[in-house]
Amino acid sequence: MLEWLEGLPHATVLRHSGTAYLFVNAAHIASIGLLLSSIVCLDLRLLGAFRSVPLAAVGPFLSRMAGTGLLLAVVTGFWLFSVRATEYAGNPAFLAKLGLLALGLLNAVVLHAGPGWRRALAGSRVPWLARVQAAGSAAVWLAAVVAGRWIGFV
Repeated sequence: MLEWLEGLPHATVLRHSGTAYLFVNAAHIASIGLLLSSIVCLDLRLLGAFRSVPLAAVGPFLSRMAGTGLLLAVVTGFWLFSVRATEYAGNPAFLAKLGLLALGLLNAVVLHAGPGWRRALAGSRVPWLARVQAAGSAAVWLAAVVAGRWIGFV
């Protein structure tokens, strides 16, 4: 299946066009930037920074921006993955990145589904568990970026 993926037209285009690869890679990096900046700003707000900015105003917006960044990063990342799928599938750094992405996404879903998120958006003090999740979120997403950079060195 991985070899089939490598043979798809979009993978062939990237493999044979340095310009196309450059633009898709740049889009992937920009998407990660959108994702990471949104998440880190939201996590910092949950941890107590920027208290003059109401969480109800920035929380939903930053969550949507992070979701948009994640969607774009997944699409561009899949495109880049397809160029050398068989090689990446066995790369420990790539596997670590996937695990960290899953952990970060799970944390976000649990945080947003929990009552602490709704209370914090309503103007209550951010519960301690939400603050712990915010700190863990920042660490996990930053680790995913490091793992992504590590792929080329393993």
